[in-house]
Amino acid sequence: MFLVDMSFINMNLVTPELTDQHKRYLEREYQANKLMFGGRKVPRTGGVLISMHETKEELIKVLNADPFIQSGAVSFTITEFTPVMASKDYAHLIA
Repeated sequence: MFLVDMSFINMNLVTPELTDQHKRYLEREYQANKLMFGGRKVPRTGGVLISMHETKEELIKVLNADPFIQSGAVSFTITEFTPVMASKDYAHLIA
């Protein structure tokens, strides 16, 4: 499992149109059950994704094609982790 921390590096590029493109692009990953959760940071300095991609390389390929990344508006870091505890509603995600 991966935690993706996305940070705005050029807010002048972050438009409603680009944000819509970003959301539409990632929708395919949600439909394929590769992304579990995503949302804005508070305050709005970027966003966070929780990914179930099989490899970091696969995830990087997806992120590099994201309109936010391609536009130069956003950078990202990836932290791989192994969940070891969960509430009963998410226990099925524990490896």
